[in-house]
Amino acid sequence: MSTEVRPLRSFLFAPGNHARRVEKALSLDADAVILDLEDAVATAEKPATREAVAAALERPRRGLLYVRVNAVDTEFCYGDLLAVVRPGLDGIILPKVESAAGLATIDWLLAQLERDRGLPPGGTDLIPIIETARGLDRLGAILVSGTRVRRVAFGAGDFTLDVNMAWSRDEAELAHARAVIVTASRAAGIEAPLDTVWVELTDRDGLEASARTALGFGFQGKMCIHPDQIAVVNRVFTPSDEEIASAERIVAAFAKAEADGSAAIQLDGKFIDYPIVYRARRVVQRIATIRRREGAL
Repeated sequence: MSTEVRPLRSFLFAPGNHARRVEKALSLDADAVILDLEDAVATAEKPATREAVAAALERPRRGLLYVRVNAVDTEFCYGDLLAVVRPGLDGIILPKVESAAGLATIDWLLAQLERDRGLPPGGTDLIPIIETARGLDRLGAILVSGTRVRRVAFGAGDFTLDVNMAWSRDEAELAHARAVIVTASRAAGIEAPLDTVWVELTDRDGLEASARTALGFGFQGKMCIHPDQIAVVNRVFTPSDEEIASAERIVAAFAKAEADGSAAIQLDGKFIDYPIVYRARRVVQRIATIRRREGAL
C-alpha cells in the first residue's frame, strides 16, 4: 500500500469478474482503478469473483488500486473484506453508507485484518460512497465518527433512484447533494470528495460539462466507468497552463508584497489578498503533485 501523496482525479471502475477489462484497466492512466465486487458482478458470481480480484492485487499497475466491496448490510461484505485486504490493496470503496455505526464497523474490521496480516495500521484507505437520502442526511455524523476516512464519493445513480429523481443531462437536480457533500467534507476536515460517474458513454461533451460542474462545486476528481473517460476527467481536474501561470504570478507577487509589509496588492487588474493567494497556492501544489505522478510513469 502506498503512502505517497498522489493526485486523485480519475477513479476507473472495472468489473472484478472480467479478466481482460481488469488487465486493461491496470495499464491505463487513471489515477486509481476500482475493481468491483458490487454492482458489476451478478449475485451468483460474487463469491467466486473474490479470488480473481485478490489475484489482481499482485499485478503491476500505473495508479492506485481499490476494491469496491458490497454494502455493509449485505451478506457479502464480510467475505469480500476477508478476501481482498492483503498486500497490494490501496483501499476499499464502501457503497451505500448510511450510518456512522456501519462505517465504524468496517473501520474496526479493517484494523483487525491489518493487524492479523502484518499490514501497516490504518494503511488501508476507506472511501464511503454517499448514494442515498439517508446517507446524505446523516453525512455530518458519519464524517465525525472517528474513522480512517480521508475522502468520500458521491453516487448519483443510486441516489436519484432512491429519491425518485430524474437524472438529467445538465444535472441541475444534483446541485444540493453535491454542495452538501463538499461542505460536510470541509467541515469534517477531510479532503475534497470524488464526484459521481457519467453514464452516457458516447456523450463526451456531457462528461466534460459534468466534470467541470463538479470541479466548480469543489470536488477533487470523478469516478469513471469507461477507459475513454479518463483523458477528459484528468484534463478537467488538472489546472490549465493559463491557471498555472496566473497562480504562479500571484504567489510570487504576493510573497514580494509581504516582504515589503503589504497584505493586499493589485495584479493584472485584480485585487489580490489572502483568500486569492491561498487558492493560487493550492493550484501550484496540485500541479506539482500531478507532475510528480506523470514523471514517475
